[in-house]
Amino acid sequence: MTATHSTSSRSTKQAWATGLMAFAAVILGIAGLLDIFRGIMGIAEDDVFVTTPAYVFRFDLTGWGWIHLILGALAVIVSLGLFQRATWARVAGVAIAAFIVLANFLSLPYYPVWSVVAIAFSGFVIWALCVARPEGDAQSPGTARRAP
Repeated sequence: MTATHSTSSRSTKQAWATGLMAFAAVILGIAGLLDIFRGIMGIAEDDVFVTTPAYVFRFDLTGWGWIHLILGALAVIVSLGLFQRATWARVAGVAIAAFIVLANFLSLPYYPVWSVVAIAFSGFVIWALCVARPEGDAQSPGTARRAP
């Protein structure tokens, strides 16, 4: 027996995928812009950051500023590619979001609340980019197409 899929089911799945991709692009772009601002604050050694002397992953605040500035700029560029549904942007989006998670984890003592929020946003971006399927790939991974 063959399973039949209705066209409304596929169009609904495509709408969800398109919505998830767009939302992930917006979230990644906003996180990138905020990371750019956070990087500028770190480079300028602003007083909004708390310094903890006994932290295992202790780095210079200016170094963290440059890391966040570069990651933020890359995230904004990748989010623009996600709006065009480019495959390279999906792969790069997952990688950049993973690096943002890592950078925010390592900079927890400097700005703890925003680091946790940024980790959550980036986790959602990774999930959305991995779950959403492009329009041409409406087939599920375990099924094979049969000729009519």
